[in-house]
Amino acid sequence: MGFWLGLAMGVAAGVALIVAFARCENARAARRRKLAATVATFSKMTVEDSRKLLPGTLYPSWVVFSTQQKLKWLNEELNKIWPFVNDAASELIKASVEPVLEQYRPIVFAALTFSKLTLGTVAPQFTGISIIESNEEGIVMELEMNWDANPSIILDVKTRLGVALPIQVKDIGFTGVFRLIFKPLVEQLPCFGAVCFSLRQKKKLDFKLKVIGGDISAIPGISAALEETIKNAIEDSITWPVRKVIPIVPGDYSDLELKPVGTLEVKLVQARDLTNKDLIGKSDPFATLYIRPLPDKTKRSKTINNDLNPIWNEHFEFIVEDADTQSVTVKIYDDDGIQESDLIGCTQVSLKDLQPGKVKDVWLKLVKDLEIQRDRKDRGQVHLELVYYPYNMKDETPNPFKQHFSMTSLERTMTSNGNGSASKEYIRLSSRKRKEIILRGVLSVTVISGEDLPAMDMNGKSDPYVVVSLKKTKTKHKTRVVNESLNPVWNQTFDFVVEDGLHDMLVLEVYDHDTFSRDYMGRCILTLTKVLIEEDYTDSFPLQGAKTGKLKLHLKWSPQSIMRDSGEGA
Repeated sequence: MGFWLGLAMGVAAGVALIVAFARCENARAARRRKLAATVATFSKMTVEDSRKLLPGTLYPSWVVFSTQQKLKWLNEELNKIWPFVNDAASELIKASVEPVLEQYRPIVFAALTFSKLTLGTVAPQFTGISIIESNEEGIVMELEMNWDANPSIILDVKTRLGVALPIQVKDIGFTGVFRLIFKPLVEQLPCFGAVCFSLRQKKKLDFKLKVIGGDISAIPGISAALEETIKNAIEDSITWPVRKVIPIVPGDYSDLELKPVGTLEVKLVQARDLTNKDLIGKSDPFATLYIRPLPDKTKRSKTINNDLNPIWNEHFEFIVEDADTQSVTVKIYDDDGIQESDLIGCTQVSLKDLQPGKVKDVWLKLVKDLEIQRDRKDRGQVHLELVYYPYNMKDETPNPFKQHFSMTSLERTMTSNGNGSASKEYIRLSSRKRKEIILRGVLSVTVISGEDLPAMDMNGKSDPYVVVSLKKTKTKHKTRVVNESLNPVWNQTFDFVVEDGLHDMLVLEVYDHDTFSRDYMGRCILTLTKVLIEEDYTDSFPLQGAKTGKLKLHLKWSPQSIMRDSGEGA
């Protein structure tokens, strides 16, 4: 009896232990799952979420350590040493800026010098820091800086009329980003051979000019000329990609200095649907183009009078110093004669988006401000062709002009990629100077078909035909009329003798045929750039001036010869 009782109690105790263990494991697993879910939720939290959950006194360091607060120690130390920095920097700035001011001195001034220059008692404040590059070669960092300065800067300005004006520069407000480059890394202290500094981005620059003992506005044009001179000097002397190199350890650091790395050719083709800035008539648009916004580096197109769909077809070439960070900017204005021109819109293309040696053909939307790309107002579009050609790019075909003759980037591209007689003609001309290379040949245009053309007749159809012409030579051909069709097929080929392939344009205008008249439906305007390079291609092109519609074309180029301008001797 006792045996069976002990056995029963043992079995019951064992079962109880097993059940308890199982329940414990289940509870533990449930807690783990809940904890995992909690951790997963925390992993998705942002800093702002943490600020909402925790009172300020309990913020952990990873919540309060924003970039600005990380630099609090640097600003405190800078405030302590600022009097010494001011003394050293003032002399350095005066010595380096005076020659630049002289370079950009307006013609109305006979001389521009500093009679006094100190940076004041207010130190700049650093509000952000980021590491752009860090490797065995060096370190690149960027510091964002705000400075509401109280400097004591007096410029001695002497006019051509013999009048001397002491002008005070005051109330400087500046916000920008400076780039610091520490290269090369070395084994001796301070562990880098040189430091480069540059103004990477200028967000704000405000200052006031005051004639000591008078009013600068009393002398017309002085204030505007001085402001432009100062801003141009800053742009040219310290704005990226310009960089100032300060040797720390003796050595050759010429590789850190600014050097041209290539050329950019921009063809300003045309614009469409520009905003009208005139109350009477239409705008008179012209364009300015630049990589660095300096007067001597800014190109300007011709003015097209009374036209919201101007065609320029002009070439411009620029020196590139840093293809990874630089951009080409295009601004279109309405020419108001002697008055200040009104900005219609602007756009920008980053050079890092260009494939070296390849033509980029783009239509770009115009905006009011490049800093604010979103623009609800439709200001029109501009058509560009761009070619970036690095100096270190190896040509498939030897370039006879590379070292001794001036050559556009587009010409170099065609020489390196072309397989036809154009390359042979370049080689034949390699021993002679030339003013301009002119590409001649025969352009065959096959108007294949139209797609989804606009309906112009009451029956919802059109009777379309195409007028094909070259803009410079005025040669014209016309396709047959295809009756009652919005998707006509022509398959007609026309040959044009082209005298200057780089600068001519192909224009295709589509009309609806009526018995006693014709209705304009839209047009396509093409440069010959792509067919000069590829020599043979087929593509579809949207109709300009129409809500719908495309033309499918086949273009073929047969080069004949290259003529040399007779204005330049051998």
